[in-house]
Amino acid sequence: MEKKKYIFWQDENMWIGYLVEFPDYLTQGETLDELKENLKDIYKDLTNDSLPNVCRVAELGVA
Repeated sequence: MEKKKYIFWQDENMWIGYLVEFPDYLTQGETLDELKENLKDIYKDLTNDSLPNVCRVAELGVA
């Protein structure tokens, strides 16, 4: 199973988060488990070319 890092926090009664690789795409859930499921769904959408102009985070080696 591939693993992806995500950032999350609780704001009143909602859990909010995003995938580190795709910081511009927030999602939320009423529970932490629901947030995790929503993060999985958005990952599928972001990586299967169904959304145009997806912004990504990458690393660049420089001297």
